[in-house]
Amino acid sequence: MRATDPSLTALAQGWCALSLLHGRIESHVERALEGAHGLSVREYSLLDVLSRQHDGPGGHLQMKQVADAVVLSQSATTRLVTRLEDRGLLTRYLCDTDRRGIYTDVTQAGQELLAEARPTHDAALREALDEAGRKPELAPLVKALEELNTAD
Repeated sequence: MRATDPSLTALAQGWCALSLLHGRIESHVERALEGAHGLSVREYSLLDVLSRQHDGPGGHLQMKQVADAVVLSQSATTRLVTRLEDRGLLTRYLCDTDRRGIYTDVTQAGQELLAEARPTHDAALREALDEAGRKPELAPLVKALEELNTAD
């Protein structure tokens, strides 16, 4: 395959469009969350992921699983957890069955902030997708994203 191969160029263009869409959405949602709730997109995502944990087998996520869910390295996730713990939004505790394991839970204050921020997040996401959907180069990606919700 040559560097000027049309299929490679189309693939690269598709990747650029996807990257552009992601950047626009993330920036829009970030501004909305920061302005209204003092949360970054990563902080919101971490609170959201951790709020979905439950008691019982497989209910609590290990730090690697959390890192994978928020698309960060384990060290970056640990730093993010520490920042939110310092703000009183998260708490950490040792696993009952494995003292090497540390779990993280969302505190009551974290649950309340997440509940307040969720409508802001969802509205900003909808706005960003609507805006991107009006751009010819991004519209097919937005349509594909929206079809993911109806695929079930």
